[in-house]
Amino acid sequence: MNKSELSSLIASKTGFLTKDTLFIIDLILTTMRDGLCKDGRLELRGLGSFEVRERAPRKGRIMATGEMVDIPSHKTVVFIPGKSFKNKNKRL
Repeated sequence: MNKSELSSLIASKTGFLTKDTLFIIDLILTTMRDGLCKDGRLELRGLGSFEVRERAPRKGRIMATGEMVDIPSHKTVVFIPGKSFKNKNKRL
């Protein structure tokens, strides 16, 4: 599901206009991004948490040529599912 599909689904369930739900989704995502950049962690009870983690430098390979390249260290966001999310996912 992409953002426009999510917006349409929420609009159909709430009666809001699709453009309004899209604005709200964008606001939520921007707030989440800003929180992760500031604090490095965001927890949503019942769903899970997002954390910013540092990836170590490593060697990689360009698939087309087979050439080995150095991949520098960088930050990435990881999702850790909560217990209720894991339990619900097992039933699917």
